[in-house]
Amino acid sequence: MKLTERGNGSSRTGIDLEERTLEFAVRIIALAGRLPRTAAAVVVGRQLLRAGTSIGANYREANRAESKNDFVHKITVALKEAAETEYWLLLCSRTGLGDSAEVAALSREIDELIAILTTIRRRARTARS
Repeated sequence: MKLTERGNGSSRTGIDLEERTLEFAVRIIALAGRLPRTAAAVVVGRQLLRAGTSIGANYREANRAESKNDFVHKITVALKEAAETEYWLLLCSRTGLGDSAEVAALSREIDELIAILTTIRRRARTARS
């Protein structure tokens, strides 16, 4: 099941969102790699890496789901990971971890990804009924 990533008639497909979430993961890895080696930054970086890289993996799995229920479940997992990533980026911002411009750009991107995933989930749930 491939759904468009935006509700505005965009021609971008689920495959495009797979690439977008992969690029987001690459940027998260780069940010985490540049964090200082303090105890706090290591913990935050590890959590940020785990959550931020799993969004795309879960979205990719959703696109290969065996049923609509499986699709909705996997999209929900991707959405939860995105929300957790948003939290860790907010923590980076408030504590000054990482380059502030980079953290801000990633925060804007995660906000967009959350909106997209929320729309996909809502539409998939409606399509199930």
